[in-house]
Amino acid sequence: MITLNNLRIAFGATEVVKGVSFQVESGGSFGIVGESGSGKSTILRALAGLNDNWQGEMLFGGMALGAKRGRDFFRQVQMVFQDPYGSLHPRQTIDRILQEPLLVHCVDNAEQRIAKMLDDVGLPAAVRFRFPHQLSGGQRQRVAIARALIVEPEVLLLDEPTSALDVSVQAEILNLLADIRQERKLTYLMVSHNLAVVTHLCEQVGVMQQGEMVESLSAEQLRAGQIQHPHTAELYALSIALEEPA
Repeated sequence: MITLNNLRIAFGATEVVKGVSFQVESGGSFGIVGESGSGKSTILRALAGLNDNWQGEMLFGGMALGAKRGRDFFRQVQMVFQDPYGSLHPRQTIDRILQEPLLVHCVDNAEQRIAKMLDDVGLPAAVRFRFPHQLSGGQRQRVAIARALIVEPEVLLLDEPTSALDVSVQAEILNLLADIRQERKLTYLMVSHNLAVVTHLCEQVGVMQQGEMVESLSAEQLRAGQIQHPHTAELYALSIALEEPA
């Protein structure tokens, strides 16, 4: 279970996250949606341990998280970043990229794990000894997902995992993530500016505006238009317009 209570994050004199609170049950999925600059990715980075400049309370499995995290936390909580090219070392083969987390966390059976992980994310074995620049954007994001999953975490943090991909590839990656969550009973916390993407993967949705979580509702309520806050209504109307044929 992930719990945030009154999380506040400031950069200098500017407060970018203003007292955000929410909870994600173990095995559940929570999406944070909002425009660029709303604070959603900042929350994810703080939870991931990539930003230690925060105030409030963050708990994982009922235990309070400090500014610094131990190795156990990073094995249980893994992150998939927005840019599948920038997040992979350009001078390492896919084999080396997937071996690295196994070495860091002292996980054995690397050969079998890497082969199985490539198969699980729908990549051919031949990809293993290629470099990131030799793969398509969708293939690179599958590698990033494989890297996050190879140490068998409980939680995936997803930072706009499809926004850098072609539209034709986005649905494939979303379906892959949905299948993986069901098979592995994972907990997902995802941020996106796209309501349709969030509701495809997440059961609960929090809407951010200017650093505040202005509304929290279920994906079913969102699809039914059972919306309270005007900003949620704006995002919903925009997602409907984008889905309509030109």
